[in-house]
Amino acid sequence: MVESRHYDVLVVGSGAGGGTLAHRLAPSGRRVLILERGDYLPRERDNWDSSAVFVRGKYRAPEFWYDKDGNEFPPEVNYYVGGNTKFYGAALFRLRPEDFSDLRHHGGVSPAWPIGYDDLEPYYTEAEHLYRVHGAHGEDPGEGHVSAQYAYPPVAHEPRIQQLSDDLEKQGLHPFHLPIGVDLTQDEHGGATRGSACIRCDRVDGFPCLLGAKSDAQVIAVDPALRHPNVEMVTGARVDRLETDPTGRTVTGVVTELADGEHVTFTADVVVLAAGAVNSAVLLLRSANDRHPAGLANSSDTVGRHYMRHNNVAVMAVSREPNPTRFQKTLALNDWYLGSEDWDHPLGGVQMLGKSDAEQIRANAPHWAGVLGPEMPFEVLAHHAVDFWLCAEDLPEAGNRVTLDREGRIHLALDQKNNVEPLKRLRHELQGRLGDLGMHPDHLVHHSIYMHKGMPIGATAHQAGTVRFGTDPASSALDVHCRAHEVDNLYVVDTSFFPSIGAVNPSLTAIANAMRVGDHILDRLR
Repeated sequence: MVESRHYDVLVVGSGAGGGTLAHRLAPSGRRVLILERGDYLPRERDNWDSSAVFVRGKYRAPEFWYDKDGNEFPPEVNYYVGGNTKFYGAALFRLRPEDFSDLRHHGGVSPAWPIGYDDLEPYYTEAEHLYRVHGAHGEDPGEGHVSAQYAYPPVAHEPRIQQLSDDLEKQGLHPFHLPIGVDLTQDEHGGATRGSACIRCDRVDGFPCLLGAKSDAQVIAVDPALRHPNVEMVTGARVDRLETDPTGRTVTGVVTELADGEHVTFTADVVVLAAGAVNSAVLLLRSANDRHPAGLANSSDTVGRHYMRHNNVAVMAVSREPNPTRFQKTLALNDWYLGSEDWDHPLGGVQMLGKSDAEQIRANAPHWAGVLGPEMPFEVLAHHAVDFWLCAEDLPEAGNRVTLDREGRIHLALDQKNNVEPLKRLRHELQGRLGDLGMHPDHLVHHSIYMHKGMPIGATAHQAGTVRFGTDPASSALDVHCRAHEVDNLYVVDTSFFPSIGAVNPSLTAIANAMRVGDHILDRLR
């Protein structure tokens, strides 16, 4: 138990946003408390077991949310120190400059941010260095300007992926090394050196790392922050609600249920929510009071609205030649990010997934009946599999929203037809090139194990947008520093603040923004 219950800064959540913010504040000497709903992830053999992680969902939160029709579904959330970064693929992309401006899509307009790429660029560089991102700026011709090269060289392609990269270049495309956060030192052949924490295994994508070699928020941010005597953390701490003073302008208490069932109220000069786009919105809605009857900081009626999660599909191609690759997540392609030769609207990006194994393919087999045929045993098929992740932008519609019912259960309304045409066209672009890439052109199948067996509403890994920031209090909940317009000492630094989501993984932007907001909070405390 903590010694005192008043702090300079209290942070709810320890993932990409909250963990990074605590790390930013730690050297200042300010008293910081992290409240984490979960505990440390158990370090055990099942961390790397496909059946345990993907099929049985051993580490997913044992809870259900409800769709707009009241049907329950298991969300893709993990409550551990480090948040969902314990299970992310560590693909750490920057948004492109165009993503910060109004961008016309087939399904509507992706709105501009109140800050631009240049405002975030220095923090992107710091985030890449802190999270040990391996990559090569300059390979992707559409990326924004950078103030510094990656601090770590790109993870070398294994032979089959190098062949894929070469074949894409022959088609006039611009494949580049996927920016990925790992603690890897490579020898002259691209292999892991004896002193490297990362061993270039096939468990990087969707698995927690037994070796602590993946750049998750616990390893990179939380554990180093806790080495400072002014930073403390309470695990097993579920925040029930935020209390305010009679004016409603200041958070005066964070009411929390501890692991033993005791309820305590923590106080702090500054309170920061970083519980994830759904749970941060839920906490604000659950904190309604006389001054904030629709939910804390919600006179704009935007809290819980504009939920986004990308339009994604995981697909598996079948290589004519064997694909003995182990560390497959090294290549990305953004040539169709803003459009294609026959379409003026953005499509999105393509990147490699972690390598399929026989257990994953066996779990998908019922969904592939009649597609691949019985001629290949699962083990042989896995040896020929090449796995892709296609990511297109969904748009921030007000009706896509998080709400609470009278029993306090979480409901998520989602229009699953939101701007879906770009993803179809992106898949078509990839499919049309498979034959020239040494793969069976008719064997591009949905890899539903990454999508909770084809249940899109449950795929909440990229959740964003429910507490958007902006300059107008009538249409946003937060200002440009991610401080609530209506509550002076309340901030939100997870992906809730996104006005739009772009078509790349949101983690690096959350990390960079947490650094930016951390500097603002330090200035305020001074």
